[in-house]
Amino acid sequence: MELRVEGLACRRGEAVVLRDVGFVLAPGEALILRGPNGAGKTTMLRALAGLTPPVAGTISAPQEAMAYGAHADGLKAQLTVAENLTFWAAAFGTSGIGPAVAAFDLGALLDRRTADLSAGQKRRASLARMVLTGRPIWLLDEPTVSLDAANVARFAAAVSTHLEAGGSALIATHIDLGLAETRVLDVTQFAARAAARREADPFAEAIE
Repeated sequence: MELRVEGLACRRGEAVVLRDVGFVLAPGEALILRGPNGAGKTTMLRALAGLTPPVAGTISAPQEAMAYGAHADGLKAQLTVAENLTFWAAAFGTSGIGPAVAAFDLGALLDRRTADLSAGQKRRASLARMVLTGRPIWLLDEPTVSLDAANVARFAAAVSTHLEAGGSALIATHIDLGLAETRVLDVTQFAARAAARREADPFAEAIE
């Protein structure tokens, strides 16, 4: 499923931080969001996921086609990894947790309480939820935080498998995941102040 975004404006609190955001994300493609901290990457992803209403613009794909992986792990601390994954599989109507377990090498952790896991192990269990959603468009916010090199590679492999199956991914990250069919989108070009300056003086960029 194609994701087409046109004229999107996003608000953080009371302040509009992004304006005139536009891009197309095709099936089988990954789009990497870049920009410094505070540039609006999380704000954009939350707007696309339907968690923060956009100020303006259109989003072509329905929210039920998108799966959002945020900074928070989204796991119940007192449940085991298996119980957490089984809960999410049931929530999304997925049959079985096997593919998610295999993708993130969670077999040895299934019987452990999430509260007893390391930060990296929790992140792996959290990312495994994306496989369970069955949704074609993945929205991921700094997904590799707390992962070592081997598990960054596992994550990249899971994304590649998703892309090969016709899914797509929009990923805010500062690292190179080595994914095929990848483009980079720098969100600083959509900063609200820059957009307002362009509207006030369309020749401003030409003389800066």
